[in-house]
Amino acid sequence: MTTPAEPRADVDRDAEDTYEFSSAAASDPTAPGLWIYLLAGAVFGIVLTKGEAISWFRIQEMFRFQGFHMFGIFATALPTAIVGVQLLKRRWRRTLGGEAIAIPAKHLGSGVRYAAGGTIFGLGWALTGACPGPLFALLGSGATTMAVAIAGAMLGTWTYARLRHRLPH
Repeated sequence: MTTPAEPRADVDRDAEDTYEFSSAAASDPTAPGLWIYLLAGAVFGIVLTKGEAISWFRIQEMFRFQGFHMFGIFATALPTAIVGVQLLKRRWRRTLGGEAIAIPAKHLGSGVRYAAGGTIFGLGWALTGACPGPLFALLGSGATTMAVAIAGAMLGTWTYARLRHRLPH
């Protein structure tokens, strides 16, 4: 049974902002639930660590154009994502819980929001030496200073949620 999520009074939502959750999948003991996502995240963290994608030195090497390692990772990730999304669109249109997957069309607009967001993202990445993907892998591998970066990412996400209705979308 799918029910609409409770709206928050402190957040203005557009007509396209609909959030739904399924309580049936969570209560079914045979459903994978959140464990499958925990396992996928752990495997992703191991792959990032073994592939040196979380290495501060590799990231700095990339930003200084001194090495191909990170660019090679990106060069393989992009076609993999393109193929994966196309397969989802054409063949497997259901989640593990059996719900339909819909990928809405993206309105690009003037591109200002992408330039601003990309600049903020890039500055954060350059200052911390890590993009958001491997932050938890870095913390798990013993780089405890990444707790500050995780707190900053959470603060930035919270700030965006509070200011979203005022920002140009």
